[in-house]
Amino acid sequence: MDAFTENVLTVSELTANIKDLLEGRFSRITIEGEISNCKPASTGHLYFYLKDENALISAVMFKGRMRGLNFTPADGTLVRARGSISVYAPRGNYQIIIESMELAGTGNILLMLEERKRKLAEEGLFNQDRKRDLPYFPQRVAVVTSPTGAALRDILQIMGRRNPKVSVTVLPCQVQGADAAPAIANMIQVANAYRMADVLIVGRGGGSLEDLLPFSEEVVVRAVANSQIPVVSAVGHEIDWALSDFAADVRAPTPSAAAELVTPLLSEVSQQMEFWRRDFYESISTRLERMRLLVKSFTPDSMELRFRTIQQPLLTRFDMAKELILSAMEEKCKDARRRIENSLRDLEGANPSAILARGYSMVTDKATGKVIRNPQDTKVGQVLEIRPAAGIIQTQVIAMEENK
Repeated sequence: MDAFTENVLTVSELTANIKDLLEGRFSRITIEGEISNCKPASTGHLYFYLKDENALISAVMFKGRMRGLNFTPADGTLVRARGSISVYAPRGNYQIIIESMELAGTGNILLMLEERKRKLAEEGLFNQDRKRDLPYFPQRVAVVTSPTGAALRDILQIMGRRNPKVSVTVLPCQVQGADAAPAIANMIQVANAYRMADVLIVGRGGGSLEDLLPFSEEVVVRAVANSQIPVVSAVGHEIDWALSDFAADVRAPTPSAAAELVTPLLSEVSQQMEFWRRDFYESISTRLERMRLLVKSFTPDSMELRFRTIQQPLLTRFDMAKELILSAMEEKCKDARRRIENSLRDLEGANPSAILARGYSMVTDKATGKVIRNPQDTKVGQVLEIRPAAGIIQTQVIAMEENK
């Protein structure tokens, strides 16, 4: 008998045997691993993977069992789960159906990200004062992402719909895997070196925590922080996060939201510009009308009247000032005249000729010309000169007598 005809099993029979073997052998197990690619379903069930350094297994936790959880499952969380292995025959795969789950600590990826976040924050890369406002109407937007991803299609579609006047430059690069981080950082640096845009969108669509890791690498975070072009970080879905979110000027919950953030609606811009145009026109028209009314009032007669109205108070002030000056000068002159007359009287009173005219005489020694003021200044036989108001009298001392 042909060896290939012995013990021939159908696919269903083989799968049934595997199902019986696995489900019977692993009907009650406890497993510890890190949650990855956690995706709540619309039905309320939770689908995810449990992984360690070397392996990965599918897992599901049904809605009824999730009510007993005291935490929210998320990528990177290290958990201890209890359940059983189940084989899904139509697809030929197996998974663990989890009945209960508890925290077993923090996953290695989260620990690494928290440590890196703390280090970069201490360097000031996440400081709020580094953040810049996005331009109101960017002429050019550059997008650093995968050229084949759905994120790029969403961005281009939304920007084209909102404002086709904005130019979009795609800087293609890997966004997943070991080579992704250097490629992302390089494209950010290229955009800055050639000043290729007014705003830079850096991101990708959703994925597991591991898929988003390139956007948390230091080289990417530093490139985002050092970018001279304002950066919008748009990594994953709203619940996802990466360290580039903290370094960027703006964090968008999704790539689609980033496209809306950087692209103003053309209709709104047009309405705003029309409003400004009307406002500017009305402002200029109002000013011109005021100027016309003002010019119309300046007829020759009204100009003369206006001039007289301005001139008259000035002339009055001038006349008053003139009168005050003349009055002050007259008072000054009177005062000067009085002082001169007083000085003349003083001089006249001190004039020797005037004194002699009143009957006084001045006696001097004829030989020396010295004025004789008392008898001790003379001696018997001394020749003196007596000077009355007019003429000179010579005399000789014959005796001296003091007043008693």
